[in-house]
Amino acid sequence: MDRIEAIIEAILFSMGKAVELEKIAEAIEHDKKTTKKILNHLMDKYDSENRGITIIEIDNSYQMCTKTEYYEFIRKVNNKTKKFMLTDVLLETLSIIAYKQPITKSQIESIRGVSSSHSINKLIDYNLVCEKGRMDAPGRPILFGTTQEFLRNFGFKSVNDLPLIEEETLSTIELEVESEILKEENI
Repeated sequence: MDRIEAIIEAILFSMGKAVELEKIAEAIEHDKKTTKKILNHLMDKYDSENRGITIIEIDNSYQMCTKTEYYEFIRKVNNKTKKFMLTDVLLETLSIIAYKQPITKSQIESIRGVSSSHSINKLIDYNLVCEKGRMDAPGRPILFGTTQEFLRNFGFKSVNDLPLIEEETLSTIELEVESEILKEENI
């Protein structure tokens, strides 16, 4: 078992990105169910020990990462590491994309009520959003969705893990938006 865990560690460390469960299973010559058990054991092992690294699951893929509590120390050594700022506008745009994906720019702008080109481009620069294809409609507009980097940064295994918005909260938000629109029209 130790040798298989060592092989998995070597694979995840050397790849530096998320590796699909299927590929790991092929490499260690085990079925996916057994491989997942080994990975979960390895993940628990890293989490229970005082280690600087961990293994995370993202969309049925696995990646070796540094633990978030050590980011500031890494940043001191690596000046290239930069924090990006997610403004309210970027968070709003990102939320719309995350919950409505795949979605076009015009659909995002329809929801937000303002141009979203800058926000979308910034989210693409941050690798939180990417092109997911084209809509089968006149002009074939680009469809946007979230990336594995989005899942990694926000701690989700998949977009299915996004928190659900309760109907009551949604109604409150809609009333607030209507109120803001009325205020703007009266100005």
